[in-house]
Amino acid sequence: MRLSHHNFLFCLLIWTGCRSSVDTDATYFRYNETAGLSSLDPAFAKSQAVIWASHQLYNTLVEVDSVGRLVPSVARSWEISADRRTYIFHLRTDVFFHDDPVFPGGVGRRSVASDWMYSFHRLLDAQVASPGSWVFRDKVDSLKPFEVVDDSTFQLNLSKPYHPILGILSMKYCSVVAPEAVKKYGMDFRRHPVGTGPFQLTAWAEGQTLILRKNDHYWERDLRGERLPYLPGLRVSFYDSKATEFLLFRQGQLDFINDLDASFKDEVLLKSGALKSIWQNKIVLQTHPYLNTEYLGIQMDSTQFSSADPLRLRQVRQAINCGFDRRKMILYLRNSLSTPAESGFVPEGLPSFDSSKVRGYRYDPERAMQLLADAGFPGGRGLSPIQLQTIPIYAEMANFIARQLGEIGIPVQVDVIQKSLLLDLTAKGKSPFFRACWIADYPEAENYLSVFYSKNPAPPNYTRFNNAAFDRVFEQAIQEVNDSVRYRLYQEADRIIVEESPVIPLWYDRVIRLVQPSVEGFQPTAQNQLELRRTRKN
Repeated sequence: MRLSHHNFLFCLLIWTGCRSSVDTDATYFRYNETAGLSSLDPAFAKSQAVIWASHQLYNTLVEVDSVGRLVPSVARSWEISADRRTYIFHLRTDVFFHDDPVFPGGVGRRSVASDWMYSFHRLLDAQVASPGSWVFRDKVDSLKPFEVVDDSTFQLNLSKPYHPILGILSMKYCSVVAPEAVKKYGMDFRRHPVGTGPFQLTAWAEGQTLILRKNDHYWERDLRGERLPYLPGLRVSFYDSKATEFLLFRQGQLDFINDLDASFKDEVLLKSGALKSIWQNKIVLQTHPYLNTEYLGIQMDSTQFSSADPLRLRQVRQAINCGFDRRKMILYLRNSLSTPAESGFVPEGLPSFDSSKVRGYRYDPERAMQLLADAGFPGGRGLSPIQLQTIPIYAEMANFIARQLGEIGIPVQVDVIQKSLLLDLTAKGKSPFFRACWIADYPEAENYLSVFYSKNPAPPNYTRFNNAAFDRVFEQAIQEVNDSVRYRLYQEADRIIVEESPVIPLWYDRVIRLVQPSVEGFQPTAQNQLELRRTRKN
């Protein structure tokens, strides 16, 4: 029998209020999600909040390990045809769905190849309207994209060779879901997930608490043969204030916090990025290279804005790129915990990254002023104000850039708006100049360069960049199987982005985490994934 919403909340409050239950602060892993959580359906795993939750609930065919390599997950092995258009995956036979009333006797059944075919077709279903539909669009065969060979063999057919496809398959969009659950719960599947992951849903009071418990039948084991995960479960709170989150962490009520709000960053860190002495031995600071490029985007679709908009001129975009000091910004606003983005859009940490092959922009006010003069605005005269839209937590950064650009004659007005509004404006192409970031979906430069491919919608092409030379190089790269040749093509494509400047790269990020000393086996990754399978609490 389904619980009503009222009864559900009542039971949740009773369950979570019982300190003698299995869910106690001493045993469950606890973190806060300031951004909220919109869904537990992996087809909608667009935001970090949904990706983190989905990672606990679902599995993919392949995954990215701690050092950024693609490794087997539910697919124990695979074969690629000579023409590189057919991928045959051999599936594990010990992977079971979570126990759920949708199955006979409430016991989860074994996951088979047809479940993968269903899950992937669902991503392409226009009625589902998944933001992840792009991952297969124009890549898989239009007649037979997916095939079931037998229960433990699944086949994916491409329309043409596409080297990054294995990386695509590691994304949470490409998780396996139980067809029976999707069909039974319909739209409510978003809050009634049934996957094969290390944890399963216990309760979710939206905006208040999410509780997941250990999946006792999870298939992975450690090297000693002990079944994963070690944790009995996790509890997620949804306080939207970073100050409240920090206070709860200081009180020991959260096991970690991700990133540091500017308002208390200087309380914890030195400008060098190290912990202040008062915090040493009390908390653990974790940092790790993060495949995330923070940038300012420029709307390039000439149909959206006036021909008088100065951003339409390449020299003005280039002047902005070299008109502010990234290094000073990182020192004072990021406490040295990022790398200035002076080598294009593709970040450090990827194998194709080479700062000697892709030279971006450094602070050069004289060059910026010369570019302005070349554009017809000597000393900035005649240049109309440029509005930069950002969200509250990046207001200080935007104001820093605006002040420095103002010194060389580029007038910038900072417009601070809510994140949901900015996302809506950029998706619709209605923001001429905006703050954004691109976090790697998988560890391949193609994922970053796809942001500028003209045939891609928004996401990922928020700037509506359209350049025939770029498209040609990009299409060559994604079909190239030789790594060194492909890397050279990636670098050539990135150089075009530097020259055309549809974006102003700001910094290549680092994962920054504060962790309680009682937590073990909790390691950051290049994609800042919330990896809890091997985490323990003392």
